[in-house]
Parts: sequence; C-alpha cells; structure tokens
Amino acid sequence: MKQIFCYLFIGITLICCQKRKDKEVPVKYGSNNGKYLTIKGTKIYYEEYGTGAPLLLLHQGLGSIENLGDIIPQLSKHFRIIAPDAPGHGRSEQADSLSGALLADYGSALIDRLKLDSVYVLGWSMGGNTALLLAANRPDKVKKVISGASNTKSSGLTQEGSNLLKEYTVEAVEEDKDWLANYQKMNPQPDKWIKFWEDNQKMWSRELKVPDEKLASIIIPVLVIRGDRDMIRLEHSIEMYRSLKRGQLCVYPDVGHAMPEAKSEMLCRIAIDFFNENAGKEANN
Repeated sequence: MKQIFCYLFIGITLICCQKRKDKEVPVKYGSNNGKYLTIKGTKIYYEEYGTGAPLLLLHQGLGSIENLGDIIPQLSKHFRIIAPDAPGHGRSEQADSLSGALLADYGSALIDRLKLDSVYVLGWSMGGNTALLLAANRPDKVKKVISGASNTKSSGLTQEGSNLLKEYTVEAVEEDKDWLANYQKMNPQPDKWIKFWEDNQKMWSRELKVPDEKLASIIIPVLVIRGDRDMIRLEHSIEMYRSLKRGQLCVYPDVGHAMPEAKSEMLCRIAIDFFNENAGKEANN
C-alpha cells in the first residue's frame, strides 16, 4: 500500500512539474531587467546572459535587443552575452546624431567601461557594419567578428533594397501604428521619435559606411555572412570578403535579411563553430 502511494506521489509531482514547465513565460529579451551605462552623456541600455568569453551582440537598424532574442538563448550557453541597444534604439537615449563611426565609438566605450580584456563581436545589418569598424579600431580588444547582412557602401544594396529605404519616410512610420507604439513604449524619449527616424535616414543616405582602407586594415578573423536572398548585392559581399586579410564568407541558402529570426538555430551553430575555432591556441598566445 505504501508503495502505491509512493508511486502516486511521484506521478503527481512529475505532472505538476510538467505543468509548471509548460507555463514558463518566455524571456522578454530587450525588456528583461537590463542595466544602464552613461556613455558620452547618453544612457545606454544593455542586458547580459550566460558565462564564458564575452560576446558583444549588435542589433540591426531601427531595432533593439529583442530582434536578436532568437539567438541569445543558444549563444548564452557558450558565451557571456552582452547585448546593448544602440543610441536612440530600444531603451537607450538618443545621441546628437547617428553614423557608423559614432556607433563604433559607443561600442568601443562599452568594451572599456565593462573592463573586458577581449571580446568577440556579432553584429547584424547596421550592427554588422559597426562590428567591422570595431574590428578595425580595436584589434587590442576584439578577437573575432561576425558581420551579418552588412554593406560597407550604400551602392552595395540591390535596387529593391534602395527602394525600400526610400519608402521609410516619417509619414510611413506614422501609418505603421504597431512599430511606433512599440518604440514609444520602450524608448525613454518617446516624443523624439521623428528625430530618431531622421537621424537614421541621414545615416542610410551616406554612401560610405566602412571606408575601404578600414576594411583592408582589419587583422583579426572576420566572417561575412548573409542569405542568398538578402537585399545586399552578392557581388558586394564577395568584394568585402576579398578585402579582408583573414576573411571568411558564408552565403546561406533560401533566406533574406532576417536570418537571426528565420534561421536562428543555424546562425548559432555557425557562430559557435567560428568563435570556438582555434580558441585554445588564442588563449595560449
């Protein structure tokens, strides 16, 4: 009789545990008790996950940490993830303006303020350009970089991509009620959204994102990764790869600009393999 009660108790306990597991609330990346650092007079929001070698995650333009939420869980099993919102994005305050150089300066300052001895960097789209500039500017700190869906020049976009950016007007944003409501809910300066949008438009309009000499000066390993259906010309990605001293190129099939969401598991596998390759040798150098 006691044995039967024991089995019943174990069974009920397992069922209750399973129910609790089923009801677990997903982590709201980008809204999950992050911290603030003041850099150049601007409050920058960031979140951290996992342990191990630091990996700086840089999101795409107009986005925030939440746009990389699909890759954080897997990557945080292998690295100490540090994910900031770029100035004006997500929960970070706006800077006076936006440019690739400015975003790289903020990323560099973040590395120093967190007193990181060394760091890997994975950036996507706008974040991919920033990652390249960090690789050029901080070889003393940055060990390896993944630059995803990036374009060092505006002319690197396809005609479809160029047309899409031209359609991103303030008037179009006002019609996109969901994006605007989400931005104003998160950002500490919701009334300045028009300035934020105009700053992004000015950044997009600049032909040069990463100077050729900067790209050629990078001495660390860089993986250029993109989907074969991206809005960046394939020829441009190949040119970027060929300009790098220690470049690698990955073109993933049947995916566009949104690989972190559409192919998150595969992107994580590629990233883990790239960052861990020769990790033991690096540690001994």
